[in-house]
Formats: sequence, structure tokens, C-alpha cells
Amino acid sequence: MTAADPLTRVTGALRPIGLDELVARASLLTRLDRKYMLPVRELPLFLAGLGDDAQILEMAGQRRFGYRSVYFDTPGLDGYLGAARRRRRRFKLRVRTYLDSGDSYFEVKTRGPRGATVKERMPYEGEAWRLDPAARAYADEVLAGAGINSDSFRFVPSLVTSYRRTTLFLPASDSRVTVDTDLTWALLDGTELRTPDRAVVETKSGRAGSGADRLLWSLKHRPCPVSKYGTGLAALRPELPAHRWLPVLRRHFPSPLALTGSPA
Repeated sequence: MTAADPLTRVTGALRPIGLDELVARASLLTRLDRKYMLPVRELPLFLAGLGDDAQILEMAGQRRFGYRSVYFDTPGLDGYLGAARRRRRRFKLRVRTYLDSGDSYFEVKTRGPRGATVKERMPYEGEAWRLDPAARAYADEVLAGAGINSDSFRFVPSLVTSYRRTTLFLPASDSRVTVDTDLTWALLDGTELRTPDRAVVETKSGRAGSGADRLLWSLKHRPCPVSKYGTGLAALRPELPAHRWLPVLRRHFPSPLALTGSPA
């Protein structure tokens, strides 16, 4: 039995929703994200409790989709440190590739009013491992709009993540839930970390918690500061400051000694 089997069994009964309808009803590029990390074995109970009106994103007959993100940061890790130290003006840059379609986007995340996440993106056709001039100009423009002067920044690839994502739509609140499994983090030197028995569940809604949040709270799960970029980089590079993520690292991530693919 694979880690994905419990998820597939439950989601197979959900009604599908197409991408165009999902984007029209719940694009949520400006939203409040709540993230939870829980054992994969607990996903069926959570998913079954979402109700009969929950729908699942389906495209070309598929309901789980492969993602790869190449994150970019400065050599001094300004983006990482901004999140680790909870700076108000912080940012995240990545080239996200949808592996099933091959489409790529360059995405810039910043912090909006009251802690909301603002994501802006553009189609990307350059190399995933290097920002082309158009992407660099776009990053500078978006960051300037968020009050971040990036003129002196040099952006280099810093982390690669991959996972399989299931996206759910909750009509009652026009909100989304994503469930990410088969999580892998990798440094550019080949050092790799996997958490096959853990899933990252993320609710994306307005300020009020969605029905999915209330269900997770009733199941004794609370939002935690897990970040695929921040927490993953901290797990792979334990010398970095990571006080914000220590409880998540200790509870859900293997020790550095368990990393695979580490250089000898």
C-alpha cells in the first residue's frame, strides 16, 4: 500500500470541478492561508468530514497533480531570513512547474494587509534554474510595490520541492483546500529529504476560518508555521536560524542524519 492510497479511496467519491470554474469561484490570489501538517493516515477521516458538497479539481480524468517549485533567494538568504524572523516586508520567489501539463509560472509572494498572502505570477518559458530578464524585471516591480527595494539583490536557486497535490473546493464558503503528499525537498548539491508519511493541508479563504478549518480544529489539529521553502530549507540546513519552525521540525521532519542523497 502506498502513502497515497487512503487519499485516493476517499477522493474518488467526490464530485469533480473543472479548472475554469474553480478559478472563477475561488481564485484567491489574495487570501489568508492556514497550514497544517498531519500524518497521511489521518487524511481519510478529515476528507470524509468535509461534507457531500465538497468538490475535487479534475483535469483530463486526473485528480492528483505533480508540482515542482524551484525557489530563488539572495546568496545571503534575505527571503528565508525575512520569514524566519517574521519581518513584515518579506518575499518568496519561485518557478512553479505543473508536471502533468509542463506549464510553468514565475511567482512572487509578498505580505499584504493584516498578514494576508498576496501571490502574483506570470507565465514562464525560461530555464527553471535561472531567472530570465523578464522574470527579473517582474520580480523587481512586484517587490517594489510591496515596499521592498531589490535593486541590489542577486537571485540564485536555493531549494527545489516536489509533491503531488489534490485540490478541493468548498462551495459553502467559496474556499479551497489543498492536500500535498509525496513531499520531497532537495538542495542544489543533491542532498534530499522526504516525508512520505506526512501531508501538508492548506486552507485558503478569507479571514474567517472555513468549514475545513473548523473540522481540523475539531480533530485536534491546529495551524502551524510550516512553509515548504522555510521549513524545508531549515531541515536541510540545520545551521540556519529556525526558531519559528522548531516545533514543526521536531514533530514532523526526520533528523538530518536520515537525509537521503547526502554527499559522502
